[in-house]
Amino acid sequence: MSRRLVHIGSAVVDYVYRIDALPAPGTEKTASSFAQVAGGGFNMMVAASRTGMKVVFGGQLGSGPNGDFLRAAFAAKGIATLTHPSPLMDSGNCVAMISGDAERTFVSWPGAESVLSHGMMAAVRVAPDDWVFASGYTLSYVGSRDALADWIEALPAEIPFVFDPTPVISEIPRAILDRVLARTNWLSCNTTEAGEIAGPGAVEAIAARLLSNHCPTAEAVIIRAGAEGCFVRLADGTAQAVPGFKVAAVDTNGAGDTHIGAFVSALSRGVPPFEAASYANAAAALSVTRHGGSSAPTDEEIQTFLSHDDRSVHGRKQKAHL
Repeated sequence: MSRRLVHIGSAVVDYVYRIDALPAPGTEKTASSFAQVAGGGFNMMVAASRTGMKVVFGGQLGSGPNGDFLRAAFAAKGIATLTHPSPLMDSGNCVAMISGDAERTFVSWPGAESVLSHGMMAAVRVAPDDWVFASGYTLSYVGSRDALADWIEALPAEIPFVFDPTPVISEIPRAILDRVLARTNWLSCNTTEAGEIAGPGAVEAIAARLLSNHCPTAEAVIIRAGAEGCFVRLADGTAQAVPGFKVAAVDTNGAGDTHIGAFVSALSRGVPPFEAASYANAAAALSVTRHGGSSAPTDEEIQTFLSHDDRSVHGRKQKAHL
């Protein structure tokens, strides 16, 4: 049975524009479509929820139209918020431009999600069997990093902590990053982020250094490799490249979030790490065939995908962005 996920991250409102290609500097593009959707950490929470976990949000939402929009989105997915809205500001937003090749470009504006205090975090309590997740975005903000790092370090030793450094890893002070990595039980990052932490090299060597030099108490590190799948190394030295799945991608926004959410959900119900990684690869593959960042599939959809007999269509040769 899946456990509860306590998500200590940031959720924002995404303004999504679909265009054929990014405009050149000084020029203008007309989008083929536009949507206002819940984004940021919401995408990972939806992935975990759709694959069986109960999810609660321990970050902060704002008191304004963006915060109201996010609260409605959370309520629709059955995700409770553990903290009170900020009385001072609204939630932030992100402009996402999805080009014809399914890639995405972002411009974000932080809001209430970027301000966490020790007093606010005191309301976020964990229970036995909970899993906790945090991302690098919240650690990159000057107004939230110290309180969040302190809260993470104070977690009971038996509570599994999952960390995704995200593309803003270079904006996290190294001292803060090192403190969080030292408490991390499961590290999920892409190849660029892994190299940023542990230095360049082959993925096998980087994964080994992540465990030995940066995450000494971790059970495993997962290095996501986009269309190629992911590489998993366990603390005992066992390692495996877990191939991705080739699909016709229409929108890669949120694929990494989907991967992490599905992976944590699978782990929480006792699925072995390498099998959980394949499950997460399948979830990400399905998500990129759909529009929207919170397009994670359900557990039933993932199981059907993985059990399909035609391996040339739904087998390990398939690949997807993660």
